[in-house]
Amino acid sequence: MADNFNVEYENCPIVGAAIEYPAGFIHPFHSHDRAQLLFASSGIMVAEVPSTSYFIPPGRALWVPSGVPHKVACRSDISLRTLYITTDTIDIAAECRVLEVSDFLRALILEAVHFPAEEGAREREEQIVRLLAGEIAAAPRAPLQLKMPSDQRLLAICREIQDIPSNGRNLDEWATFAGMSKRSLTRLFRGQTGISLSAWRQQARLLEALSLLAAGQPVTEVAYAVGYESSSSFSAVFRQTFGTSPKRYRLT
Repeated sequence: MADNFNVEYENCPIVGAAIEYPAGFIHPFHSHDRAQLLFASSGIMVAEVPSTSYFIPPGRALWVPSGVPHKVACRSDISLRTLYITTDTIDIAAECRVLEVSDFLRALILEAVHFPAEEGAREREEQIVRLLAGEIAAAPRAPLQLKMPSDQRLLAICREIQDIPSNGRNLDEWATFAGMSKRSLTRLFRGQTGISLSAWRQQARLLEALSLLAAGQPVTEVAYAVGYESSSSFSAVFRQTFGTSPKRYRLT
C-alpha cells in the first residue's frame, strides 16, 4: 500500500509525526509517495525491504526513498520521530541507508516534527528545511544492514540465524539443513549476498548484539547470547567492526 497526504500538505516540503509503538509492534510492508526518515529517539527498530534488513538502534535513522516497500518491527518500546520529505527537497540516495544522527541533526528532526504543516512553509521553517537537507545528505552511513538472499533455502538459513544468533551449526550442517551440497551453498550464498555464510553470521550476531546492548544487557551476557565463547573474543570483534568497545557503546 502507498500512503498519500491530504491536499493541505501537498505544498509542504516536510511533514513530521511523533508516534509511540510498543515492543513487538510490526508495521507490515507499505510504501510512501515521499521519502521517509525514520528516527527513534528511544528504542530499537528493525526495518526490512525485499533484499535487506536494517537495524536502527538509538542515535541512528533510516532513510527510505519514495516508493520503496518496507516493513518495520519494534524490538522494544519505540518513541518514533518520522519525517516525510519531498524528493525535490532532499534526494540523497535511491536505496535505503542507515545514517548516524548527530546532536544537531537530532535537534532539527525534533523541531521539524512540530511544523504546522497546514500553514505551509514560513521563513523560519524554510531555513530549518535547508539545514535538514544539508545535514541528512552529509550524515555518515552506519554499517547496520544485512543483505538477504532471494533463494528460499538460503533465506531459511538466514532467518534461523536471526532467530537464534547463538546457533553453532557448521557449514556441512547448514548444507544439510538447506538440502544442498556444501559447494552449492557456498557458491550461491556468496553470489546472492556478496559475502560468505560465516561472515554473514558474524554480521548478524553483531547487529543483534547492538540491540541487546542498547537494551542495557551486560556485555558478558550479550556475548554468550549471540554465540561467542568469551566476552573478550566478542569485544575484540565488536571493536574491530564498530570502532568502540561494547561496554562504551552500551553506555552511550
